Amino acid sequence: MRYIGNRSSGRLGIALADEAAARGWRVALLLGPSALTPKSSRVEVVRFRTTADLEALLRVKLDEADVLVMAAAVADFRPKTGTVGGAQAKLRRNDGAGGGLTLELEPTPDLLAGCAKARRADQILVGFALEPGATLLASAESKLRRKGVDLIVANALDTMDAPAVEATVVGPAGIVARTPGSMTKELFAPWLLDVIAKHAADSRPTETNPS
Repeated sequence: MRYIGNRSSGRLGIALADEAAARGWRVALLLGPSALTPKSSRVEVVRFRTTADLEALLRVKLDEADVLVMAAAVADFRPKTGTVGGAQAKLRRNDGAGGGLTLELEPTPDLLAGCAKARRADQILVGFALEPGATLLASAESKLRRKGVDLIVANALDTMDAPAVEATVVGPAGIVARTPGSMTKELFAPWLLDVIAKHAADSRPTETNPS
């Protein structure tokens, strides 16, 4: 075993960043370990490796954002400090005295829920739910309530590391939009940004003229 990790290419986050930059939006992309990079030179790319790294970056970047899209597949668990998993030296087969090794994990902070608690009233927060198809919508609606965000993009598990997306966007009132079938991530990016932009426009307070 060399590592335990989430299988994610970063392709969707990069496609969203490139599309947002093409629309003239100021974009900061917090990008995990990926061989891919945005095409647009207008995208500010900030690299991170761990969930803790991303948590620290979000504390700095959240206040600057009008819209936060959390598409990163960060780890939900990490090796517990002080256990075998936290060892800095190489572990050899005989370190387990012939009986194997036990890896103890602890949960990482819930970054999306943390951002929701620290948000301004005028910010739009968008999360993703990657779940089995049979429970996809129920899981997305539950996640929306638990996290306290504006929109959840619900994807089936087979979307992970795939070139295409077939998604349903869920808001507080239920289903907001569905993709017209399966879409490449490059085509899905403008579709999703249109949905987010419409939601943001619909969420603005209506101005009234004084009588």
